[in-house]
Amino acid sequence: MNRLLELPPEKQTPEQKKVFEQLVAGRGRILGPYKIWIHSPTVASGMEHIGTYLNKKGSLSEREVEIGILVIAQHWDGDYVRQAHIKMGKQVGLTQETIDAILAGRDPKLTDPHERAVHRFAAALVAGGKLSDAEFSEIEAAIGRDGVAEVLVLLGYYTSVALGMKVHQVPIPPPT
Repeated sequence: MNRLLELPPEKQTPEQKKVFEQLVAGRGRILGPYKIWIHSPTVASGMEHIGTYLNKKGSLSEREVEIGILVIAQHWDGDYVRQAHIKMGKQVGLTQETIDAILAGRDPKLTDPHERAVHRFAAALVAGGKLSDAEFSEIEAAIGRDGVAEVLVLLGYYTSVALGMKVHQVPIPPPT
């Protein structure tokens, strides 16, 4: 049973209405996670700001963002996020072979040093392992301190999305 609770305009607080209008203006519609977060308008507004930054304005490329999302979706067994971002990964040029390797927890053999660093960092974090100083230095050299910060927040953001969609039993998008 889908547990998302729609919040019709007549039941929204003034703060919820303001955030709802901002979300619709920015995205054209209210995406699933925001239907969860709108019940706490400050959270919804903050998550929109973070999500838009990470997906559109940050230092990570679209491919790097999708690599990180696929790692975290697999870690949390987040079917909704995994399925949606398999599609997005393909749209930004990730091959099926690369996507399959990431989802299987294997080395996707990425040739771009930035993409390889994002994958290595995200995979190490979800595995619970600690990075040696040498490993951290290699990742930092590839993606910079801004990239390090953005990967950390990307994983946290999509952890919230994956868990929210699971707990609310949101139907999984059809495979592509």
